[in-house]
Amino acid sequence: MYGEPFGIPEPMETVFISWFQGGEVFRSGVTYKRGAGNVFYFRPGHEAYPTYFDANVRRVLKNAVKWAHNPAPRLTGVTDAPNVPINEALEPLEERGPRLHHDGEEGFR
Repeated sequence: MYGEPFGIPEPMETVFISWFQGGEVFRSGVTYKRGAGNVFYFRPGHEAYPTYFDANVRRVLKNAVKWAHNPAPRLTGVTDAPNVPINEALEPLEERGPRLHHDGEEGFR
């Protein structure tokens, strides 16, 4: 019931793995990137138990916030986004479909 597969991106790191009596395992703490952001997914337990009052869980949450924080100023305009060629993207991308602009063409501004 709680086992894999779990539909998330391939993690940079798997921090925690949970196991259940039926033999299922679940990646309950993973890190990954989305654009310029760091994401930490954490599943510490069920809401029916006082999990979030546990000092260890609170420490994990505090550390996760510190790790995920990006001090760079937020981009407010859509034209301010740093566009880079697909082969220079921070994460692997697969180009599919037709293109709006040819290589070297600036595009809409």
